[in-house]
Amino acid sequence: MSRLSANEKLANVAEFLLQSGSDDAPAVVEEDRVFSYRRLREDVERLTSALLQRRLRKGAIVGLFSDNSFFFVTAYLAIVRAGLAVCPIPTDASFAIMKEIFASTRMSHLFIRSKFLKRLGDLDRQCGLTLVTDIRLELGNATETLGELIANAADSASPPTIDPNRDLAAVMFTSGSTGRPKGVMVTHKNIRTNTQDIAHYLSLTAADRVMVALPFYYCFGTSLLHSHLMVGGSVALNNQFLVPEQVLDGMVSKNCTNLAGVPSTYQILLRSTSFKQRTFPALRLFQQAGGKLPNALIQEIRETFPKVKFFVMYGQTEATARLSFLPPERLEDKLGSIGRGLPSTSIDVMKKDGKLVTPGSDEVGEIVASGGNISPGYLNDPEETAKYFRQGRLHTGDMARVDEDGFIFIVDREREFVKSMGHRVSPKEIEEVIAEMPEVVEVVVFGAPDELQGEALRALIVPREPGLITEDDVRLHCVRALPNFKVPKSILFVPSIQKNNIGKISKSTLKLIYSTAG
Repeated sequence: MSRLSANEKLANVAEFLLQSGSDDAPAVVEEDRVFSYRRLREDVERLTSALLQRRLRKGAIVGLFSDNSFFFVTAYLAIVRAGLAVCPIPTDASFAIMKEIFASTRMSHLFIRSKFLKRLGDLDRQCGLTLVTDIRLELGNATETLGELIANAADSASPPTIDPNRDLAAVMFTSGSTGRPKGVMVTHKNIRTNTQDIAHYLSLTAADRVMVALPFYYCFGTSLLHSHLMVGGSVALNNQFLVPEQVLDGMVSKNCTNLAGVPSTYQILLRSTSFKQRTFPALRLFQQAGGKLPNALIQEIRETFPKVKFFVMYGQTEATARLSFLPPERLEDKLGSIGRGLPSTSIDVMKKDGKLVTPGSDEVGEIVASGGNISPGYLNDPEETAKYFRQGRLHTGDMARVDEDGFIFIVDREREFVKSMGHRVSPKEIEEVIAEMPEVVEVVVFGAPDELQGEALRALIVPREPGLITEDDVRLHCVRALPNFKVPKSILFVPSIQKNNIGKISKSTLKLIYSTAG
């Protein structure tokens, strides 16, 4: 990759991410196959040339429909290096959502693993997509494979010059709490800024290998790829979290130095696997983001693995990935906090009148952020962009308070507060209390319509074993820790709580399913 000048390499984030790894060092570990940096760089360079030969205009959006694989990593980096914007498609997206994404991005090309072609149906024909698959299949418009493009690429072609502040590297779709997909625009500068901050506070080196059980189409997943490639480290891929013991086996056999997960990742590992009985010789850190893991479970992990650092992090897709982190050494005195902003990110907690909350008070405001990692907005959606991106600042919708030392504590998302019996209640507070019970694997609390209370608090609980605890046990535990108006009116025990492929829970979906149950 010698054709670009030093300044151009710094501008194109794909070049930046691929510059550190030693040729023979492992970059991607997929099942029993190890792909070196030499192989990754060569494949990315040739695939870049193949894309440039197609004369796609600079900034054109190219789709990527794949689980975590070397196929994904190669296509992702080549698309970005070619001056195009990559759009990873959630593999659990409905037919209607996929159609909306294809239409809104106007993409003409889609890289797709053959295992997902049935999910696509005839959308390739409907939307005029040219498909590139992992293996040869004469289906739809799948006329070439990624391997054929690489093998048949002409001599290396120079990618276009990138303006890192304006040119898009990716469009990451997120539905947030609305259920409607929104394409978050991510620039080359956004990724580089956030990746440098993350790698720095985690002290990542070329010796680090992360177990990736989170999908790369999710910003947390791609941040793992970015940060480890940047330092010349490696990613171990696992798409089998439905069988979590296999993830644990892989952490040992592949000598993983860190594990990243959302709250449900750690809840399941703690309550439903041999996690606490295992030893992981190479493990040095845990990463947790994507929601609030109950304090009791964080303490349980720290007690079980006292020598492993536990990083609590907070972010949004609109911030590329991360906005803040809590240093492991502050877990003792700041448990429950999301920490403070990253070096390149400024975070304020702002009241509705535009004034900042008073540190050390009970005042609650919205988290508002600015910095080089903040997206310019939503693709082709000026209305939503104007709502959440104002005067160069991201309004997150997350409500929080600030302690006397400037550490931020999230109370809840604005739209998830419950108005019950005249009180404004945060479901997170109740979830924290119930999660203290060792018999509980997972719990989610939300409001259901109620004639007397306005909204009645409802708790869904996954017990470690059926019949292990009763509704009275849960209520008694809540009464000891909470005022009466915060004790759930109804408690339902369920075998599992519905999640998406990321492992996140949609409370709006649960409300539709359970608002009239029990």
